[in-house]
Amino acid sequence: MDLHTLSGTATLGLAARPESVRRARDFTRSTLHGWRLPEQFDAVALVVSELVTNALRHGVAGRPTAYEPRTHGSAGGAAGREPAGHPTVELELMRCSGRLICAVHDPSKSAPRVGEMDGVGESGRGLHLVECFSDGWGWRTLAGERHGKVVWAVFRTGGPGG
Repeated sequence: MDLHTLSGTATLGLAARPESVRRARDFTRSTLHGWRLPEQFDAVALVVSELVTNALRHGVAGRPTAYEPRTHGSAGGAAGREPAGHPTVELELMRCSGRLICAVHDPSKSAPRVGEMDGVGESGRGLHLVECFSDGWGWRTLAGERHGKVVWAVFRTGGPGG
């Protein structure tokens, strides 16, 4: 990603609670609406749901905290209140150069694993869905003061800056 082409970012900290997945989808809907990308919502929301669910299920030690959204760039004005410390899981949406990037940070350094799909079970499908509905995905461990990893997915948006 070329940071010179970044035209907006929005970040939401999430607690280790089941309702955080719905909160992440709602945040994604309002962010994409603000960026005039509502047609991207279905695919992006599905991927956000899967990545946040995986982070909560496999990447969190279970310490609930509450955090407020922060928005930067063309998405909608001033930044929200910033929390002290880091959230349990963090969703970041970035808009740049004809792409939308969805990144989910969690405190685990364990690699995400593509599960076995047995055709009837509900688990094991997450990263398969991410692969099918995005234009690519990957992950990396975090360095410096941040610990854990970030798992990201990229979507084409059709033009420069969206």
